[in-house]
Amino acid sequence: MSPPPSTSIRRRRFLLLTVLAFLVILFFFHSSDSSSWRLPAILRDSSSNLSRANIVSLVKFKQQGPNNNQLSSKKVDEIYGLIHLVTGGDEEHQHVLVNKGDFDPTEPVGMEVYAPGEVMDWEEEMERLNDVFPVVVFSKSFCPFSARAKRLLEEYELVPQPMVIEVDLRDDATQIKALLTRLTSQSTFPNIIVQGKSIGGSDDLKRLHESGALKKLLEKAGVEVEGDV
Repeated sequence: MSPPPSTSIRRRRFLLLTVLAFLVILFFFHSSDSSSWRLPAILRDSSSNLSRANIVSLVKFKQQGPNNNQLSSKKVDEIYGLIHLVTGGDEEHQHVLVNKGDFDPTEPVGMEVYAPGEVMDWEEEMERLNDVFPVVVFSKSFCPFSARAKRLLEEYELVPQPMVIEVDLRDDATQIKALLTRLTSQSTFPNIIVQGKSIGGSDDLKRLHESGALKKLLEKAGVEVEGDV
C-alpha cells in the first residue's frame, strides 16, 4: 500500500531542507580561514532541530562574522559612519572616539568604530541618513564663515532642515576635524555635506548660490527648497 500523501510531502520537505542545509554549510566554510572553521552554536548544539529558521540564522552568522557587529554589505563611504555618530542625538556618542585609545583618525577606520555595540546594515543606514539628514553642516559656533553659510542655507527654507553640528562644542572636536580632513580633503569650517559628499565651505556655498547651481544640487538630493531664492 502506498504511503499517504501527507507522509510523502513531509519526506520531500525533509529532503529539501537537508539539501539546503548542506549547501548553506558549504557556503559557510567557503573562503574561511582556519580560525573560522567552526559551526555557530545553533548547529553545534545536537539538540537543535533543523529548520528554515536555523538555516536563516546560519546565513546571518556568515554575513555578520563571528567577531564583527556589522552586517556585510557593499562598500559604504566612511563619512556615513561619522554622520551616524554625530546625528545620534545621544551625548554619550561624543565620547566614542575620545575613549578609543588606539583610534587614529588619519587612517581608514572600520565602520564598527562609529557604532559600537550596534548591529548595522550600513546600506540601509546610508539610505536612512540620506533621507533624514541629506544636508549636514559641520560648523564652529564662533566662526563668521560658518555663520554666513548657515544664514544662506536658512534663506532656502530647506525641508528637511540642515543638521548643524557645532564641532567646537563637542568633546570629540579634535577627532572630527581630523576625520573630515581625511574624508573630505577639507580641514576648515564650515564643511557642508550633501548626501555624503562635501560641497565645500562658505565661499563654495556662495558660488553655488550665485550661479543658481545650489538649488538644483539640493533638489537633486531630494531636499525641498521652499524659500524664494
